[in-house]
Amino acid sequence: MKPAKILVVDDELNMRLVLKAMLKKEGYEVATAADGQEALRILKEEKIAVVATDLKMPRLDGMGLLHRIMQDDPSLPVIILTAYGTVANAVDALKKGAFDYLTKPFEQDELKTVILKAVKTRQLGDRDLSAPAGDVDPYRIVGASSRMTEIDEIIRKVSPTTTTVLITGETGTGKELIARAIHRNSSRREQPFIKINCAAIAENLVESELFGYEKGAFTGAVTTKPGRFELAHRGTLFLDEVGEIPRDMQAKLLQAIQDQNFERVGGLKNISVDVRLIAATNRNLPQEVKEGKFREDLFYRLNVFPIHIPPLRERTEDILPLTGHFLEKFNRKLKMQVEGLSPEVRDCLIAYPWPGNIRELEHLLERMILMADGPIITMAIVPPEIVRDANEPRPAAPGMTETPGRDVLKSHMEEMEKQIIARCLEECDGNVTRAAERLGLSRKGLQLKMIKHRLRKREEG
Repeated sequence: MKPAKILVVDDELNMRLVLKAMLKKEGYEVATAADGQEALRILKEEKIAVVATDLKMPRLDGMGLLHRIMQDDPSLPVIILTAYGTVANAVDALKKGAFDYLTKPFEQDELKTVILKAVKTRQLGDRDLSAPAGDVDPYRIVGASSRMTEIDEIIRKVSPTTTTVLITGETGTGKELIARAIHRNSSRREQPFIKINCAAIAENLVESELFGYEKGAFTGAVTTKPGRFELAHRGTLFLDEVGEIPRDMQAKLLQAIQDQNFERVGGLKNISVDVRLIAATNRNLPQEVKEGKFREDLFYRLNVFPIHIPPLRERTEDILPLTGHFLEKFNRKLKMQVEGLSPEVRDCLIAYPWPGNIRELEHLLERMILMADGPIITMAIVPPEIVRDANEPRPAAPGMTETPGRDVLKSHMEEMEKQIIARCLEECDGNVTRAAERLGLSRKGLQLKMIKHRLRKREEG
């Protein structure tokens, strides 16, 4: 496997040389740039896994570079290198999408840890769907199937609330895209969306990642550092691959979610936050609960509003709309003019089972657009393994003979409404007036819905 390439951006030559030597010793390939403008040129020409950039530089500084990267490739981890006096700027950069920051001078082990974490996150991100680069509305849901229409409606329903959401689905189905769509359509849209991929964090670092640490809390803690909960204050915290959190950390996570306060590692002060939580996993958490691998109380606290994203093979109606979406995206990104696919290619893509889901389709389209000799993609450039697997017989997708989509949607939405109202009443200790205010309803309107969903006992209690 080819080693990951790290781009180091700093206007000081000595810093570039030192970091390059340290990272090459760890087995990485390294590219360097003296400012943000040079870095953007390298990013266009080379496949970069992680960017480590200084904040203060001529021409285009670190914040400007971060802004451009978040527009062009938001899944690319950007690590901010900052002097002690500009830590506040680094924290601001984290809220705007930076992956992490290091305070100069930093120890070699600290650099190795954060680079490894960033590389793992990038690799995991390549297997799932993140926000498409450069779109007018990067978080819209693309699809024609009744199941994706239903999910789109569910997003619109849950976004204005503060309800905790658990998104489940196979790798590559677009769980992060759904999470970002919920944040984008919420009242918190102008506040931070902070993501942490739990699968990319070493077990002994999970607590400090979530809750931060105080100076001197452990070897290498040369300064106080806020955790992801703190950074997400008034915004949204997205716990990706939440099923990977170690069992002994799950109790602390549960307490922080319930109480909306915590202590930093090595700290004594209670920090209170206002965080909207969204979690995602490709694991079967109910089964993990049965096996004792995941806490039952944490599962129920996360599973307040479940959203399941079906795999692409179960919603073949979405394949051609997604194909058109990716054609438009990569024509713009690669400056190509591919107009479409031949009928044979379209039939092949519809018949293929897509084990890698939408991410696999996206990567395939990018590859075929680059290889296309004319305006139409033909079977000549479709990889043989795709053709082979497309011709293999496969079972019908589950649910194909179920109730028509509109009835399923209505039933599902009513159940979701009932769950939200029941949870809100519970959190308000049965106080109908407070619950109505939180839900944006009149007291009478809430009472009617309580009668409809047979929740009157809660009011009387």
